[in-house]
Amino acid sequence: MGKILVTGATGHLGSAVVDNLLERIPVADIVALARDTEKAKALTAKGVAVIAADYDNYDSLVSAFRGIEKLYFVSSSDIVNRLAQHQNVVNAAMEAGVKHIIYTSAQRKLEDGSSAIAFVADAHWKTDQMIKDSGLEFTILKHGLYSDILPMFMGPDVINSGTIFLPAGSGSSSYVSRSDLAKAASIILTNAGHEGKIYEFGGKESVSFHDIAELLSELSGKKIQYVSPSQEDFVIQLQNFGVAAQDIEGLATFCAAIAQGEFDSPSFDLEKILGGEPQTVREFLKTSYGL
Repeated sequence: MGKILVTGATGHLGSAVVDNLLERIPVADIVALARDTEKAKALTAKGVAVIAADYDNYDSLVSAFRGIEKLYFVSSSDIVNRLAQHQNVVNAAMEAGVKHIIYTSAQRKLEDGSSAIAFVADAHWKTDQMIKDSGLEFTILKHGLYSDILPMFMGPDVINSGTIFLPAGSGSSSYVSRSDLAKAASIILTNAGHEGKIYEFGGKESVSFHDIAELLSELSGKKIQYVSPSQEDFVIQLQNFGVAAQDIEGLATFCAAIAQGEFDSPSFDLEKILGGEPQTVREFLKTSYGL
């Protein structure tokens, strides 16, 4: 097997993928990409080779990708510049002779600009197409919403407050844990047969915040209610609590997309790759809230 390079290796997902790879292949076959190598000390301590490169610096990417067989491409978190950065990554992979690119895309229902989350999702479907047109072997992993965002959305004190207050209506999402996505990625990266595949990596079941309130009630023994305010009331309430405007906008926008059903795409693909049951939302909530 040739070398595998993981981009975004100091982030939550990238670092988890590296850890999973370390359980499967020799450390000498793993390369980690980081913008700031100072943040990669935990990786170097494990013997992982770390290369400094930046999605905005095309030449640094070409240099980093030379000699790489498989590239695990974590999507950029820079929403404004994301598509141009992704073009840099794909072009650099082509120039450097990368054999196979594995991209962390996203589940979505709408690609016509009408999604509440179009400013994020559009770059994903455009990158998917860019990769398909590149001539490289590819695998596209369409990630569902992370279960890991639920405590961020609901707050750490939701059990004591007794209320989930989010403008997500009755929308359901097929949540999936970041840890399961990382494990699945390591399996795909270390096995053949995934070339040309597009996987829907959502959970097996979709749940709404009504469902999540019931799960938290069951797990905690306390009555947890779900209140879905209007977008306007939600924004005003969070402003009154002193929440930063950027955070309010992000929460409100994602909740609007959830209400649209944008992330309601349950699938058995993840279970098939893992060879076992993915973590359920119930299991995630139990662990996350110590219930």
